[in-house]
Formats: sequence, structure tokens, C-alpha cells
Amino acid sequence: MIMASALWHGFSDMGAVEKSGAFVVSRGDGAYIWDDQGNRYLDATAGLWFTNVGHGRSEIADAVADQLRTVAHFSNFGDFVPATTAALADRLAALAPVPDSKIFFTSGGSDSVDTAAKLARRYWHEMGKPDKTIVVGRQKAYHGMHVAGTALAGIPVNREGYGELMADAATVAWNDAKSLLELVEKLGADRIAAFFCEPIIGAGGVYLPPDGYLTEVRDICREHDILFVVDEVVTGFGRIGGDWFASTRFGLEPDMMTTAKGLTSGYVPMGAVFVAPRVAEPFFTGGVWWRHGYTYGGHAGAAAAALANLDIIERENLLAESKRLEASLHRHLAPLAEHPRVEEIRSGLGAVAAVQLADPAEALPFVKTLREYGISSRAAGQGAMQISPSFVMTDEQVGALADGIGRALG
Repeated sequence: MIMASALWHGFSDMGAVEKSGAFVVSRGDGAYIWDDQGNRYLDATAGLWFTNVGHGRSEIADAVADQLRTVAHFSNFGDFVPATTAALADRLAALAPVPDSKIFFTSGGSDSVDTAAKLARRYWHEMGKPDKTIVVGRQKAYHGMHVAGTALAGIPVNREGYGELMADAATVAWNDAKSLLELVEKLGADRIAAFFCEPIIGAGGVYLPPDGYLTEVRDICREHDILFVVDEVVTGFGRIGGDWFASTRFGLEPDMMTTAKGLTSGYVPMGAVFVAPRVAEPFFTGGVWWRHGYTYGGHAGAAAAALANLDIIERENLLAESKRLEASLHRHLAPLAEHPRVEEIRSGLGAVAAVQLADPAEALPFVKTLREYGISSRAAGQGAMQISPSFVMTDEQVGALADGIGRALG
């Protein structure tokens, strides 16, 4: 426990942190983390949705160290590229839901979302339709904390106090495809550039898509010539259960797909935007510069981490393990819905779940209560406990997780 530090924590009441102290994570191994007092906790959230292969993977650390000794990074601007970065791009393209996609590297999920928002507008400019500038998101959705992602997201409190962050951003209902269609009819398809959609709403509270919703909004976008952008920062690289991406599992064929977290399992910061041939084509025919990029996009050390991470997922068949967790979480957490302090359990799709508390005000205190029972979780949305474990968590550990939550509830 650290009682005072110069660190300004993200998404925090710093006055409260200064008073109560910071929870110090000192090490991790598999599905567990330890604090600086030596206490062990089941990591219910895989860090922040990202430690898909579990903690303590020396194979990834060794791959990064080897790369850093060779060349840590250089640049991807102009015609420069480290060999490791190029190899990762080709490997990701082979996994892409849309064949022949191009890969644009970023430093994380927020970068990926802003990249996709800019590219959507620039694409329509190149196609002779410069009035198509409006980008559309959904209520409850979270798309990172850069300007475009904050404006797109459907979490009003995250936008408070900033004024208008980005012109031409709109929001529709999270669970009703007709809401998108009504917006198209109201504004005109000739003004809408793209629709951004999380397959599973993550930080907004873990909300699963209604049956048929993803296909329906995809079809609306296709019919009205609107780019369909699938935000897989959370669901990508196996968390959807059984497949690399939700876009693959549901046959979505997105025009762009934003990713990060599970790409390196969080061992090194990295993100990537998958760009379908349709969108990439105007920029690959010569003469068109897209003046956009990040110093550390495609960082060679991060690329080495990603390649090692992908090796582990494939060698240990962790996509199947994620599918197992989909069923295991659903089975073990379902009985908690009967507790009077629980409003509902959201689970059954991917290695994610939410324990929705009946009183949202109890969520933040309950995070600390869970630690007394050996569980590290976090509050998401309006009063939900986020569950998104690493894929190496066993069914026995899922049972212990559910039991601990039940005992913490009282």
C-alpha cells in the first residue's frame, strides 16, 4: 500500500486515493496477482481486459529483450520499417476477417479509434464525397479517451467539462438497429461517414448484443454506403471465445477493425487498425499521402511481444480455452443472480461477464470488499463488476471466483 505518490491515476478520485492509499500490484503469475504485502488475488479482469495469455510469460519478455538488443525501434514513416514489424503485419493480415486487409499500427486502442475516425473521413474525401463526415457511436459504448473516441462514446460523464470535442459525432441506441436507420433517414446517408460498433460493450458495463443486432447494423451500413467500423479493442485476439475476432465469429466483414489489448496481452503497448481493401485502395494506387501516424506505431519491441503472444495463443490453443471460459463463467456466475444485492448477471458470449449490482453506488466500495476475499476486479458502467479473466484461468478458479463474489456479497 502506497499512501502518497506523485502519480495521477486515470479514472480516479485522487482525493480518495490520497486518503486511502494505492493498491500496489507487485507481481503476477497465470491468473493471479500479488500485492506488495504478499497477498494473492484472482485477477478477474486480466489487468484491463488485456492479459489474455496470463501473467508472467517469460517467453514474451525474452522476445522483447532480444529485439531491443538488436534494434529497439526506428520508424514506419516513409519507406522505413523494422523487419519484425513487417512480419507482424503479414501475420495479422493472414488472420484478418476480410482477406487482403492492410494493417496500420498504433500505440493502443484510443489511437486505433482516432485513426479509424480520421481515415473514414479522409476515405470519403478521396472518393469525392467530402460531406460524409459524421461518425456515429452507441449509447453505453466506450471507444477510448482521445478526442474522437470520447466524442463517439455513449458515456456522457466522460465528456463533461470539455465543451464540444469533435463536430459531426452522433449517438444512437445501443441495442436497437432501427435507431441507426432512423438517424440515417434523418441526417441523410450522404453525410454519414462511419458507424462504430463494439461487438460486446465493454467498459460501458459488459452488454451483449441482442440476437441478430450486429448483422442488422452491418446490413444498414452496407445498404446506405456507410463504413462499418468494428471496435475489437476488447473482443479481439480471442476474448470473443473460439475465434480470433468477433468479426470472424459473426461474419461481419468490417470495413475497418480497431484492436489493441490482446494483441500483446498487455506486455507492451500496441494497437492495430485492420483496413479492408475497399478503404485502403485509394491510398495504395499512388500519389495519395495520408498524413497520419505515430512515432511508436508498430514499435519493433512491441511487434516482438505480439508475435510471441500469438505463438502462445496458437500453441496452447487458447482460443478454445476462451470458449471454455465462455461456458464456465456463465455456469458459475448464474446463481449469483438470485442474491438480493445483484440485479442481473450478463454472460454467455466470450470470456467476459458482469455482475450488475442492484445499487450502483455500492460498486466502488465493493471492489475493495472483493479484495478481502482474494479477488481483484473493477467497476464498469453503472454499478457492474467486470469479469474478463485471462484465458489460462481454470474452471476450478472460475468456481473460486464465483464463490468469493458470493461471500463478499454476504
